[in-house]
Amino acid sequence: QVQLVESGGGLVQAGGSLRLSCAASGRTFSNYTMAWFRQAPGKERDFVAAIKWNGFYTDYGDSVKGRFTVSRDNAKNTVYLQMNSLNSEDTAVYYCAAGRTTIQTMGALYQYDYWGQGTQVTVSS
Repeated sequence: QVQLVESGGGLVQAGGSLRLSCAASGRTFSNYTMAWFRQAPGKERDFVAAIKWNGFYTDYGDSVKGRFTVSRDNAKNTVYLQMNSLNSEDTAVYYCAAGRTTIQTMGALYQYDYWGQGTQVTVSS
């Protein structure tokens, strides 16, 4: 089992920045691809960003490329999501996830076995 706890969400004005953190415990954190997904009210859960176990490979959803950056610190069992140039369409609950993926499947929701409880991000215009 892997337990995931997100933090860092909140209310921010359009154009602002936030950094989300996800602390992991349980099984060896460094074995897993870590990802961020988000879900807005009435919408499906969408892929945001992912990072392979060694940090060498990352992937991003089209809507966040160039604005968001995913990183991880295996010594601290933590993954981060730096979000810049936020807009109202980024408003959602953001979920951290852990799974064993290939490089090609990093963005696939079904590949992730463990999920956090989510943290709300609200961008005011």
